[in-house]
Amino acid sequence: MIKNKRGSNKAKELLEEIGFDEITEIPMDIFVAGLGATLIEESLPNSDGKIIHGNTKTLIKVNSDIQFEERRRFTIAHEVGHYLLHSKLELEVHNETSNSLNWFNSAEQQAKKGVQEWEANDFAAELLMPEVLIRKETFRKKFSPDLVKELSIRFKTSITSIIYRLLSLDIYPLFVVFISAGIVRYWSKSNNFWVRVQNITKLSPPQNSVAEEYVEAGYEYIYTGKDKAQTIDKSTWFKLKDDEDDSDFFEYCIPTKQYQTIISVIWEE
Repeated sequence: MIKNKRGSNKAKELLEEIGFDEITEIPMDIFVAGLGATLIEESLPNSDGKIIHGNTKTLIKVNSDIQFEERRRFTIAHEVGHYLLHSKLELEVHNETSNSLNWFNSAEQQAKKGVQEWEANDFAAELLMPEVLIRKETFRKKFSPDLVKELSIRFKTSITSIIYRLLSLDIYPLFVVFISAGIVRYWSKSNNFWVRVQNITKLSPPQNSVAEEYVEAGYEYIYTGKDKAQTIDKSTWFKLKDDEDDSDFFEYCIPTKQYQTIISVIWEE
């Protein structure tokens, strides 16, 4: 996982400069205007967001067709990151797609897109989900799907963004897998999660995994409520030591039927 903190450091500086602990209750158009740019919502085919630099003004556009407010807010925050960090991006117009906004890409894919996309995502994460507040909200709380939902509502961000934030800050020992079109594309784990990972990249999710169930169900939601966290064997995703007995772990999946993707989170209580 990239450790460049230029984006999050800039977001912390900005929050301190404007005198706010968070911007959760500030309308994004007012926030953007306060920074000297103009926010416009319009239909943007094949693009979630766009930043346009003129000689004297900067326009930040967000696709009005975005269904979820959480995604809209993250797209805007991402573009603000470009605005403050990457002067003109060496281009007059810069388009944003779901790929550049996707946290769960391999280091190779991130390198192809350039460090600027990583920095803009890192900026948006800190701006919308400040580290100090995330740590306060999770203090002495166990990881669970309910907690993820609670944090998503609290910070008005997507469940996927919350999971990534918890992972990147090493708040919980987590193993997170990104699956697209039935194939494991990328995985990452907390630094404090001491497990040996099976050979899973570019393969179908392992047998008896919850992710496998979701692929077979066509990315439809199978489990709801308290059943979102399903018990699995440790050996489903991880290698056991020679003298190690199998043990219970938990797996929680977030499928997106539209894109045929799954974010799978595995942990041990």
